[in-house]
Amino acid sequence: MKTTIRLALALASLAALARGQDKPEIEQPVVPAAVLAFQERGEGVRGYGNKVGDILFAKLSSKPDLFLVEREDMDKILKEHELNLSGAVSPGQATQVGQLTGAKILITGSVIEADRTLYLVAKIIGTETSRVLGESVQGKAGDDIGPLTEQLAEKVAGVVANQSGKLLAKTVRLEDRVAALKARLGAGARPTLTVRIAERHVGQATIDPAAETEVGLFAREAGFELLDTASGKRADVEITGEGFSEFATRRGGLVSVKARVEIKAVDRATGAVLATDRQTAVVVDLTEQVAGKAALQAAAAQLAERLLPKLVK
Repeated sequence: MKTTIRLALALASLAALARGQDKPEIEQPVVPAAVLAFQERGEGVRGYGNKVGDILFAKLSSKPDLFLVEREDMDKILKEHELNLSGAVSPGQATQVGQLTGAKILITGSVIEADRTLYLVAKIIGTETSRVLGESVQGKAGDDIGPLTEQLAEKVAGVVANQSGKLLAKTVRLEDRVAALKARLGAGARPTLTVRIAERHVGQATIDPAAETEVGLFAREAGFELLDTASGKRADVEITGEGFSEFATRRGGLVSVKARVEIKAVDRATGAVLATDRQTAVVVDLTEQVAGKAALQAAAAQLAERLLPKLVK
């Protein structure tokens, strides 16, 4: 009898494994997002823009499907790159903020007072797609801004949860990305390359150079000849850079990690800098180490797609 029970349990376990029930699945449950100050329109709403941004951040940070870039980090990054953004963000600026922060969604908008009515209008912008969706709430002029902003936060969270397909870029296979890159490069002469990108994960040892490997992969697949830096041979162009990743947050059994990669390409014969670029990425996975490598890889892949076409003569 006991043998029969054990056999039945074993068969049930095998069936569950076959159905994938015992394997955790990640379907990108956490979307990297950034909240900007709202634009103020009307004499009676002076000082409301930052307050709405702060309250929205506080409310949205509790949502399990959103990972918010810290407001202090956002302010620092925007100042470093001389960006002064509010509710009037253009699609081009949204894309730039996405590259700098890893945010795939920007949340901003306006606080408007008109005809004794107070309106909070939110713009939810996909930094990869430039698609803009909107939500709004309204109350009487002079109403407490807190409860209205909380209502807006629920509506914004609903848009992200239910319409993310319109805001986020669809996942593209590596083969398709390489094919698109080759089409952009055309038949132009490709210089020989060396790639050296140092990287580290804050608080943990780095096992292998994920960013360097990814840039090299795209370069080889696109028809560039890669030379080993230890071979002594002199390449036409040297790509160098650095990358780092660091723990962002943990929700349940998932870990968010943010990575940033900066690279430049130099003509070895003249010393001229041919191109410089940087990219930030946020990735969610089951372990910090894997998420860190994946984030560095994602940032490096986007850099390779933008930088390699600049090297073709």
